Amino acid sequence: MLWRYVLLTVGVFSTSMSVILIRMSPTQPVVLSALRLLLAGLLLGPVFLHEWRRHGPAFTAAHWRCTLAPSVLLALHFSSWSYGARLTGTAQASLIVNLVPVAMPFLLHWLVQERINRVEIVGTVIALGGVALLMLPDALAGGGDLRGNSICFVSMLLVAGYVAYSRKNRDFPSLWLYVVPIYLQSGLLCLLAALPQVRAFGRHGAQEWWLVVALAVGPTILGHTIINHALRHIRGQVVGLFTAAQFIFPTVVAYLFFHEHPVARFYVASLVVISGIALVIFSAPSAPPPAVE
Repeated sequence: MLWRYVLLTVGVFSTSMSVILIRMSPTQPVVLSALRLLLAGLLLGPVFLHEWRRHGPAFTAAHWRCTLAPSVLLALHFSSWSYGARLTGTAQASLIVNLVPVAMPFLLHWLVQERINRVEIVGTVIALGGVALLMLPDALAGGGDLRGNSICFVSMLLVAGYVAYSRKNRDFPSLWLYVVPIYLQSGLLCLLAALPQVRAFGRHGAQEWWLVVALAVGPTILGHTIINHALRHIRGQVVGLFTAAQFIFPTVVAYLFFHEHPVARFYVASLVVISGIALVIFSAPSAPPPAVE
């Protein structure tokens, strides 16, 4: 069971690196989202075809229809986040997007009748306390925008819905038959939304293509795919708590590569968030022993 949490940590780390890579790119964010999603889908195309042939009739039109809602949610999240985060302060946007564990219990109960237990409630409160410790002082300092904050809040609900749907659709015959259609469909929707800005991408050089490849392979194929894999085996609220710790990884990377020194409360906040997650993990009941035939 421990290896699943280690793998989930790798997935959250990979996803969190999108902030660093997007920051390095001058491309319009929704265009970048479309390209990374489409490229991820194309790179995984052979895997999808292999799994399709392998499972045959087990993958039905009903399964394909189940990918439509999360595809729309993911595309809307990417688009709204890139738009809302530009209208408000960074601290406000970061604080709002880390509220996913607050929305998850309601969505999980609605979609899969999965209820959050007492330990998960305590762990969630502790972890979100760490997030608030880091980001609330800057968020309250001003510079935010009501419209931008509202869009970021909607974007947070969209990504929470996307994660909850992944938990609901964990019975797919293969993980690849679930994630690849989502990447391609979300990429096409983002491409339609960013169509007027697509031509501008051609002005950038080869380095920009390498950033697109890095976004497709790292945050998308590794990050999102691993998180979707985790949702097939780990409770949804636990996965939501792990995503609240995303701020730790980019801060460390920014320190190592951009020499950006984090504020002192970052270390305390990181410890508090990790403590909340650890409480939930180590208090989880062990799996029942296999039945003896």
